[in-house]
Amino acid sequence: MIDLSLAEIADITGGRPHDIPDPSVRITGPVVIDSRQVEAGSLFAAFAGEHVDGHDYAERAVASGAAAVLAARPVGVPAIVVADVEKALGALARAVVERLGTDVVALTGSAGKTSTKDLIAQVLQAHAPTVWTPGSLNNEIGLPLTALRATAETRHLVLEMGARGIGHIDYLTGLTPPRIGLVLNVGTAHIGEFGGREQIAQAKGELVEALPAEADGGVAVLNADDPLVRAMSARTKARTVLFGEADDADVRASEVRMTPAGQPSFTLHTPTGCGEVTLRLYGEHHVSNALAAAAVAHVLGMSVEEIATALSGAGTLSRWRMEVTERADGVTIVNDAYNANPESMRAALRALAAMGGAARADGGRTWAVLGPMAELGDASLAEHDAVGRLAVRLNVSKLVAVGGREASWLQLGAYNEGSWGEESVVVSDAQAAIDLLRSELRPGDVVLVKASRSVGLERVALALLAGECEVADR
Repeated sequence: MIDLSLAEIADITGGRPHDIPDPSVRITGPVVIDSRQVEAGSLFAAFAGEHVDGHDYAERAVASGAAAVLAARPVGVPAIVVADVEKALGALARAVVERLGTDVVALTGSAGKTSTKDLIAQVLQAHAPTVWTPGSLNNEIGLPLTALRATAETRHLVLEMGARGIGHIDYLTGLTPPRIGLVLNVGTAHIGEFGGREQIAQAKGELVEALPAEADGGVAVLNADDPLVRAMSARTKARTVLFGEADDADVRASEVRMTPAGQPSFTLHTPTGCGEVTLRLYGEHHVSNALAAAAVAHVLGMSVEEIATALSGAGTLSRWRMEVTERADGVTIVNDAYNANPESMRAALRALAAMGGAARADGGRTWAVLGPMAELGDASLAEHDAVGRLAVRLNVSKLVAVGGREASWLQLGAYNEGSWGEESVVVSDAQAAIDLLRSELRPGDVVLVKASRSVGLERVALALLAGECEVADR
């Protein structure tokens, strides 16, 4: 965060200083919402959560080095008291970003946001100092916290934006107005809350509507292969740059192929030339993510040689997203358990199938350990059934469906596709899956673990990587 005095912060947020002996004291550390993350000179923002009230930790934060607390009420230590801590944090983020003048890149989409954000961050970091959203902190609190990590040296600010309803992205763009807006895709994630893909498209398109006009440097980076995203060009005054495998895409891929390990390789085409890319990531779906990152980097002035080199060197920054680990006994665990929706589930299954090609040649098997996909509403049965069917079509050796009703629907899909033997099984919970896998895995097997975040299925992957150590329920 750039250097601001407590008096300046009070002015920006509309707050009033309380128990502050010297308003000229400056915030020189990060803005945090967890008292355990306080550093010298921090500003501690106290949020009242469902289970924990940050105001109760104000004294601890100051004792740990925080210069002051951003709070909704007096807390007995130096504080700026505001009417709404969340809105105050957003106002502070906007003021800081405007003062810095950094290029703000915002991205959204139904699937692949975090992986693509991580790719963009690594590519741009090779070009100039870059700050980006850690993990999936893409909401009304996480986004301003990320923006407030920027400093005077920051050239690029890459912000992931999530949405659970109409108006959410519009609000986020008001906190940190982007110059470049990227829309990856419109899928079925949260379709139960939105009501349909058209409503999801309406929400995602709020990003391009918020961009400045082309004459003012605004650029909308859109997926040429997704009709609902491509159509968003009519909703923006910004210049449009298309990415994808379509012939008319400004940034596109050709000669896409997979390495024996399941990593994609392709020829990258940009308006300034071509380059060869071999990703360290697993799964063909990452080609689209890489093209999106390449398009953003192209807009920001990087050469095709720089982009191709940076993409080929980029890895996974965020945990539990296609994390591939080979155990000492030759079993490979693919932990993709951070979250799941129909699009990402299909992509992960295809990646498993690609990775399993070499394994099957050596007698290994592919295992899909899948849990429920949340927030699908009336589409839930059909979507789980379709995933079960796809597992059979991709010749996955064994489907392990974890949980209750949705697990039975996954197995139903496998049955409906003609798999009546022992290729699929339903288990009650994560521990049952762990017990089954420990008894049956053998060298050369590849195991994919994936479900919606609320299920916590990462416990299966962590337990398998921990050997005989049990992973307790959270």
